[in-house]
This record gives sequence, structure tokens and C-alpha cells, in this order.
Amino acid sequence: MPDASSNTATSGPYVQRSKVTLRVLGTSVTLLENIRQQARSDLGIDITFEVQDGVAAQRLGVLAPHSFDIYDQWFHNVDFVWPANAIQPIQLERIHYWDAINELPKTGRLTPHSPLGAGSNPVDRLYVQPGGSCGSRPSEQITMLPVSHNVDSFGYRLDMLPEGLSADQESWSWLLDERWQGLVSLQNDSAIGAIDAALAAQASGLIQFEDIGNLSVKEIDALIDCLINFKQRRHFRTFWSNQGQSATDMARGKVGIESLWSPAINDLKQRHIEVRLASPQEGYRAWYGGMSISREVRGRTLDAAYEYMNWWLSGWPGAVMARQGYYISTSSLTRPHLSTAEWDYWYAGKPAIEDLCGPMSNDVMIQRGEVRDGGDYFSRMSKIAVWNTVMDEHNYLVRRWNDFMSA
Repeated sequence: MPDASSNTATSGPYVQRSKVTLRVLGTSVTLLENIRQQARSDLGIDITFEVQDGVAAQRLGVLAPHSFDIYDQWFHNVDFVWPANAIQPIQLERIHYWDAINELPKTGRLTPHSPLGAGSNPVDRLYVQPGGSCGSRPSEQITMLPVSHNVDSFGYRLDMLPEGLSADQESWSWLLDERWQGLVSLQNDSAIGAIDAALAAQASGLIQFEDIGNLSVKEIDALIDCLINFKQRRHFRTFWSNQGQSATDMARGKVGIESLWSPAINDLKQRHIEVRLASPQEGYRAWYGGMSISREVRGRTLDAAYEYMNWWLSGWPGAVMARQGYYISTSSLTRPHLSTAEWDYWYAGKPAIEDLCGPMSNDVMIQRGEVRDGGDYFSRMSKIAVWNTVMDEHNYLVRRWNDFMSA
């Protein structure tokens, strides 16, 4: 069984000419200690991780570009950091593995027939345009390097599934189904929690949105008023701010259904909780993570930033991401770093032919015979209803979401 803490990364031209410290700002999604240690060993540089929650990382990314060298977050955050001139263009000629990155971030979809999905599709903010804006027309510069990605939905405890609901008819409407009353939790970040709630309201037939990835003021008011009504009826049990809290609430039985991310699902499985990540008939909410370079970075530190980004695409880091349920943009380079059993489970949607461990320990996380919820990579990433997004009325949404939180 490959051990994420002891594998060696792909060999490459990573010998440093002089010592440098690279400061990486981001979230717990990718800023894992074994990643930092392996990068430090392979690249011969000092690396510091500043791990923040999504909102705090975004704020620092916009307001404090002097405090980081690499900004590691999500593509919808480009809508904040690029107009703020907090990051500099990435030169594609310096990205060794650009051709190995698959079509999803480059064209917006995996196949010509896959839905583009509403919201902040990565391709629409990937390339630097001649006038300095960002857009989908290919160029020699990009705003953010596409790296980790996944689709999210909601998770639920199988032993708490109410009578009349079936795992083969999963729908976002379940989050607002009265049969789950008092057992529901949402993510408290307005940019993500509101999308999950909007998907639930629309699937329930309560509200119809013209563009679920870009709500109008009137639609935001309708959504928040609807949610406040549910909250006053004590439909929601908790609102979580981090993956650890979401897993703990469900493990203790406080919550039966909630917005849930892959590492929390894996955490619950390690605790032997029977939990399932839904494959909603309406489609998933998707996200794409990546790395940008602070506008302040120059010289030797800039060289190190490119070396670090190339290292991330080279294979070993993608295997660590796979073991916590995330995909990597260069999966062909990652495949040699996964066992056959791991690749078949995480990417191919096949039953695990042996017990599988997580990204940071030798504890069994996936039991032999399990099949990943939602199936293989193409099946999951071809059913995107909406991308994590920044709406035109983002500031208004935040204010109204806060009204909901405090109601």
C-alpha cells in the first residue's frame, strides 16, 4: 500500500541554486503537512503554509499580496484577486506540464456534450486577454494554474434515512425535506452555502431561478426569506465552518444530512459511520482549485514559485489529493503514483479490490468492495449543475446571508 508520507516524488529538474523561503497562502484542502514536507525535500527550499478558512484566505489574497508568494485557493476567487491586481500573470512557457492538463479547465467541459454548468466556470477566468482582463480565449498567460478539483453535494447517514426516501432518487430537495427537519446542516460560507440552498429550493419547487449561478437581488431576497422561514421552524440543526465540525456533528448524530465535502465523508467512514455522498439527479456543485503568484514576487522567489507549481503537477501530490477524494488536473502523471486498487477506486469507479488508506496515515479508510459514490471521474465531472461562483450581487448576497445566519 503506497504511503503518502514516504513516497518519493517524480524526479525532475528541482535542484535549487540558492536558499529561498516560499510562503503559500491557502486552505486545508491542499495545504497538508505531508505535502509541505515532501515539497521541501524534493525542491530543497523552505516552505511555509498559512492555512486559513476560505473567507480569510480570500481576504488576505486581495488585501495583503505582500504577505504571500503563492495564493492557493479556487478559481472563483480569481474574480477578487485579479481585479485587485494582487496576482501576476503566469507564463505558460514556464509550466512544464501544461499539455498534460486535461480539457476541463481549458475548455470548460470534459467532452463536447458535457454541460458547462452555471456559475464561475474556470475557463472563463483562466487566460489573460490582450487588454489585461481574463477570459476563455487562449493566450500565453494565465491567471491561475489549474490543479485540484472535485464535485460536491450533500451527505447523509444511511441509518437515519427517513422512510419514503431512496438512495436511487437523491435530490438537492432533500436538504429542505420536512422529513429531515431538525437534522439538517449547511455550510456557513455564503458563497457556497447559498448555492447549496438555492439548488435545494429550486429542486423542491419553492423558487425558480433564471440563472442559479448568478442570482438577482429579487431572487436573493426570495431565497433568504425562504431559508429564514425554515430556520424559524427549526429545520436546521447547525451551520458548519470547517470539515472537522461537519464530520463530528454527523458522527454524534446531531445531523443526519448536510452539505459535505469528500474529506469529511472519508473521516466518517474511518469512524465506521454509514454515510453516503449523494449523486443528485439535478447535478453537482463543482469547484476547481489552483495557484496564483503574488504581484510582489520577483527574482529567485519567482523561480521557486514556478518550481513549486510544476512540482504540484508532476505526479506525487496528485496521489495525495486522490487519497482524500480530490482529482488532479494532470491525472496521467499521477496514475503511476497510485496502486492499481487506488486508481480503480478513486478514478475508475470500480470496487476496491483491497482495503485502502487515507492521505496521511496507514489507517484503513475504504473497505474492500466499496465503490465510490457517483462512479468514475468522467461520470462525476460530466454532471455539473453549477460551479462555485461569485455573483454580480455578491455583496448583497453576503449581507442577506448574514441576515439568515443571525435570524
